[in-house]
Parts: sequence; C-alpha cells; structure tokens
Amino acid sequence: MDERQALAAFAALGQEHRLKVVRALVTAGPDGLAAGALAAEVGVASTNLSFHLKELSHAGLIASRREGRSVIYSAAYAGLSDLVQFLMRDCCGGRPEVCAPVAAALSACDCPPGDTAHA
Repeated sequence: MDERQALAAFAALGQEHRLKVVRALVTAGPDGLAAGALAAEVGVASTNLSFHLKELSHAGLIASRREGRSVIYSAAYAGLSDLVQFLMRDCCGGRPEVCAPVAAALSACDCPPGDTAHA
C-alpha cells in the first residue's frame, strides 16, 4: 500500500457510519452480510448505505458479491491488512517492544489466514 491508497482508506474510515460498516463486516467474517442486514446492523437507511459502501469499496476495504438476488458485502481482509502494515512498516526504530502490543493483538485475532478471496 502506498501513501495515496492509505489516505483514501483513512478518508473512507473517517466517517462514523463507514467505520461501523467495516467493524460489522470484520465481525461477520468471510461470509459477510447482505445489504439489508448490514443496514440494520449499522443503523443506516438502505438508501444512504450504498453511498458509504461505494466509498469503502473504492478504498479497497470491503468487497461485494452477488448471491442470487442479494448482494453480500464482506471485509476485504487483504486491504485492511495492507493498511495496518502501512502504519506499522517503520515501527519500532529498533525497539520491538514498542510494537509488541499490536503484534499480540493481531496474533490473538481469529482472522481468516491469508484470506484474499474477498479482497
């Protein structure tokens, strides 16, 4: 991830409803959520949700797929991982204990390993 991509991701996450959408999709896991269920989960009208989903999709933080007549949204784990790596790339300055809490939090995550199917 380069700086331009990171700025787009942070701009997308810098809005209350979009941050809630990403958190809800991360919690939902790789199966994701249908648009209606996501709108209810986040507390956003379906008419407004599509605008937020478009911004998050353009930033590479969520993905969508069609299942029958439903559109299912899921977290783009690769994009989220790239964002965290961008932040931590120059971490520590030779002091690994500085990054230890982040590494511990990520290792405790029950995230799908190498999940790029929804990226």
